[in-house]
Amino acid sequence: MLLGYVRPLSLLFLIAGFFGTSGCHSHTSRPMPPPAVKPPAAVTSHGPRPIVTSTFPVMLGIDVLEANGFNAVAGKRIGLLTHVAGVNRRGESTIDVLRRAPNTKLVCLFSPEHGLYGNVKASINYDDAIDPHTGLPVYSLYGKNRKPTAAQLKGLDAVVIDLQDIGVRSYTFNVVMRYTMEACFSAGVEVIVLDRPNPLGGYKVDGPLLDREWMSGVGAFRVPYVHGLTMGELARMAAHAPGVLDIPDNIRKKGRLTIIPMRGWTRSMRWPETGLKFVPTSPLIRDFNAVVGYAMVGLGCEFSGFKHGIGVSYPFRGLSFKGVTPDKLIQDLNTLHVAGLSYRKVTAPDTAGKPHEGVYVDVTNWATWNPTELSFALMRLACRYDPPNPFAKLDAKDARSFNIHVGSTAWWDALRRDGARVNLESFLADWHTKDRIYQQQTRPYWIYN
Repeated sequence: MLLGYVRPLSLLFLIAGFFGTSGCHSHTSRPMPPPAVKPPAAVTSHGPRPIVTSTFPVMLGIDVLEANGFNAVAGKRIGLLTHVAGVNRRGESTIDVLRRAPNTKLVCLFSPEHGLYGNVKASINYDDAIDPHTGLPVYSLYGKNRKPTAAQLKGLDAVVIDLQDIGVRSYTFNVVMRYTMEACFSAGVEVIVLDRPNPLGGYKVDGPLLDREWMSGVGAFRVPYVHGLTMGELARMAAHAPGVLDIPDNIRKKGRLTIIPMRGWTRSMRWPETGLKFVPTSPLIRDFNAVVGYAMVGLGCEFSGFKHGIGVSYPFRGLSFKGVTPDKLIQDLNTLHVAGLSYRKVTAPDTAGKPHEGVYVDVTNWATWNPTELSFALMRLACRYDPPNPFAKLDAKDARSFNIHVGSTAWWDALRRDGARVNLESFLADWHTKDRIYQQQTRPYWIYN
């Protein structure tokens, strides 16, 4: 807890008023103690610390709900916001689990970016539909609406949310959860969050906090880029802390939030230690290696000229830059001295089967690895590869896209002004300090130790 923890008010404003209490109802009892594309060689992508698979797999929120006799949804007409990775620990769809729940009526489905079955490309809007497997209406929350409408919520007692996030601010599943909470609280409909692991664990917090001016559909929480919370913890913070949800405070205080926590998950667990099979959450997040890579190079490939992936393999783990050989790129990356990383040349086929060379990024020391540091180093390196400065050339639309992902006006101004001479080290130090403050201030919303 944070007894006696005092910081200047200006820093508290950076984190959007996380200290706040409300009348929201949330179940936050502590949990009971307790193959996809692989890296191209023996060096693991999650560092030298051994990965130990749990003898008894983590029980997800959906597993706990079922083990408790579906008490939280008993007697209720419910909607379900979920996707292809919304499965129980046996791999069974949450849709099917809730359809068989006694004394409960699953009325409709809501789906996020990439669609209900994860087969829609990123940033592509899609329409409402009828689910061919269940006959239920599927309301798109990545089409003409970004949140449930009053008409869609009419007659529902609760909306259940079961989405697998990846622990990164710009991954839009946490965004659609926030928007759904706002709509439900405004309509007097209960929100029930079935919690899931943060695949990066609960201790990795890194990168700039989101400036308020850049809040958008890829940044709805003013948190560091790697935020260190589960979906249940983000929901708990949103419900209890003033200023997180974009609704009047009196409505937030009346909102009903129920969190079904996991059993067996602890903050130190990365995904391989949960004993759970990773179900791809989107077309390019196919496994844990891609989760790590998304946090590590995703921002660095925004309008920089750097491309992630090698051929059709290793999304977010392979790197290339047009006109720069892999050997030269490895040489330059090594001079950056980014802690916890190493680089090697690999070859993979493209869609036509022709070989492509690129650089694979390995995480060799998880403890010293700061997930976003490489991305910002890539931005600075891009200014050397494409002088005088590729970011200074961006039009207003692309500049906005860059900023709503990165989230820091100060970094944008410095990068655009100074290019390859930007003082990255001072920004990293500043972000590190603020991230530690954020982590302490969000401890009251932790569900797991």
